[in-house]
Amino acid sequence: MNFNEYPIDSLMYITNRPEIVFTHGKGSWLYDNTGKRYLDFIQGWAVNSLGHCNDGVVEALTQQARTLINPSPAFYNEPMAKLAQLLTQHSCFDKVFFTNSGAEANEGAIKLARKWGKKFKGGAYEIITFDHSFHGRTIATMSASGKPGWDTIYAPQVPGFPKADLNDIASVEKLITDKTVAVMLEPIQGEGGVIPASREFMQQLRELTKKHNLLLIVDEVQSGCGRAGTLFAYELSGIEPDVMTLAKGIGSGVPLGALLCKKHVEVFEAGDQGGTYNGNPLMTAAGYSVISQLTAPGFLDGVKARGEYLRTKLLELSAERGFEGERGEGLLRALLLGKDIGNQIVEKARLMQPDGLLLNAARPNLLRFMPALNVTTEEIDQMMAMLRSILDTL
Repeated sequence: MNFNEYPIDSLMYITNRPEIVFTHGKGSWLYDNTGKRYLDFIQGWAVNSLGHCNDGVVEALTQQARTLINPSPAFYNEPMAKLAQLLTQHSCFDKVFFTNSGAEANEGAIKLARKWGKKFKGGAYEIITFDHSFHGRTIATMSASGKPGWDTIYAPQVPGFPKADLNDIASVEKLITDKTVAVMLEPIQGEGGVIPASREFMQQLRELTKKHNLLLIVDEVQSGCGRAGTLFAYELSGIEPDVMTLAKGIGSGVPLGALLCKKHVEVFEAGDQGGTYNGNPLMTAAGYSVISQLTAPGFLDGVKARGEYLRTKLLELSAERGFEGERGEGLLRALLLGKDIGNQIVEKARLMQPDGLLLNAARPNLLRFMPALNVTTEEIDQMMAMLRSILDTL
């Protein structure tokens, strides 16, 4: 089907999109309306944790769709209960609330913290967040985010989110007042350019929040669900947060998120939180398949090994081309280009023939890599060869 035959005029403009329509995908490969295939190292911005159309997820969705799709969040359903139990068994948290997106999970975390502050800290409501952070596109999560310019797009923003500097504990401490209820951060700032919080900083932050009786909230929408080489990125630092948010990889492509907390933070009352589709059995059945696969013996060891392999290959390329190195954890990594050629590389990669390559420039001076967690070393080698051929043309 020719691109001009698709009814795209009915779609609201939100971003510039190339004139292609993706029609199907499998594993690390996407196919467009012309039959061209693309090696996908974006995977929906770390969404497709098990690649496109993972067999286990497809089977879970198919089977559940024939059984029960949505009985209403006012009732229990089996996949919801099973996934919640699986998440608590494999984390430090006790309670789970399911959402449809990461922004919704983060909205829930903000509400939970403020309710906890109202109940236990004299109405404290401020949540310290960080410059260059990204927590979503709702009004409150945009206000919580530290993305430049986001404080004016939909002004007035929601108050109560003073900004500190990542990996600078003094910048956090100086913002703490009697109004402070929590500190919220991404263990790896994905949209900010794949900037990990150091192990030392995470440990200092946990000590500081305990000292001042503050909640520690980790936004693992991008870094969670195996992406960092551990099931959850907070594990890298050997700490236990009070609250965690998940989305993206938990559904491997379907709209699913989660808000998790320790028992002492569970303060919602009837009517405080909800949602028409939250915890529906169709999505949670997919999530159960995903988490079951991620926690299968040896899977996360494989993610660590492939993450180290990608790291080595990126460092080799950096040394060869005079770039500025790489950073990241597991299979969330960035190549630091040292010059603003990221968007140019992304465009050339997509237009390559006969096969295209899908990359992302989170910032103009770097490339971000978010392949499927079950990507093969051969596919990593193929990506590196394609990237080299693009760089040869610049």
